[in-house]
Amino acid sequence: MIYMEDMILTIFYACFGILLMITANTVIDLFVPGKFSAEIKRGNQAVAWLSAGTFIGIGEILRAVIMSPSIATVAPSLFQGIVSSLVYSILGIVLFVTGYMFVNLWHRKYNLSEEIMNGNTAAGILVFGIFVGLALVVSGAVH
Repeated sequence: MIYMEDMILTIFYACFGILLMITANTVIDLFVPGKFSAEIKRGNQAVAWLSAGTFIGIGEILRAVIMSPSIATVAPSLFQGIVSSLVYSILGIVLFVTGYMFVNLWHRKYNLSEEIMNGNTAAGILVFGIFVGLALVVSGAVH
């Protein structure tokens, strides 16, 4: 049976998730030299991969928060869901930036930021993997 309350919560979390994904992408854009919107407009696939990793990563973290058994054991409320989503999304963003910087420092033979802004798709896919991998770790810890 379809419940109206569940449908409204689904719509709310989808909209809230989009807002958090855009926020995460904007914050990460501050740490990677260049302007993501201009790069996407000119067809930079590396930036597209990086951005996709941000969106998928935050989406995975939110999915884990929504499904978390620890949230279900407490009397569920929309406020608790919002707070948990915010806390874990912020943690995800911090870890994405940290992971990006760590890998950039680790690979001294090239500058990851320069490669991405030059349109090196391989660099974008690498960052995509970093973000999604970290999101899986965070979402696993949520459970």
